[in-house]
Amino acid sequence: MLTQTILRIAPFALLLAPMLTGCGDPATPEARVRAVVAEAEQAAEARDLPALLAHVSESYRDGDGGGRDELSLQLRGWLVLHPSVHLLTRVENVEFPYRDYARVQLTVGALGREAAGATAFDLAADVHDVVLELRLEDDAWRVVRAEWRSTRRG
Repeated sequence: MLTQTILRIAPFALLLAPMLTGCGDPATPEARVRAVVAEAEQAAEARDLPALLAHVSESYRDGDGGGRDELSLQLRGWLVLHPSVHLLTRVENVEFPYRDYARVQLTVGALGREAAGATAFDLAADVHDVVLELRLEDDAWRVVRAEWRSTRRG
């Protein structure tokens, strides 16, 4: 009986093991930065703009010089256009050029339903390479810069 139970849960344990050990100690800077990425992904899927913006620094700037307010407008517009959002995020690399500064490279797959008269097949999908720069502010990692580009060719 016990052997059958172990055999039934073993495949699930093997699938979960890399996830549980991948981030290491939850108190490490890398684990905390990865947690910010996961929380932001959950906030975006929940369409919770304030929770998403809570991870963005007041001193945020993008590559075009836009600030946090411009990012808020872009995100709000994207959420309006896509009333259903599903993200698949893979952290490719986390590095710490300074103790209180992190650079995260990730790949984000986004699948959303278009808003205007959408049917079940009116889906918008894209994959982006994203580079986030985060700074430790008041014991919280916040995004101070973001760059993204679509991996779509042509």
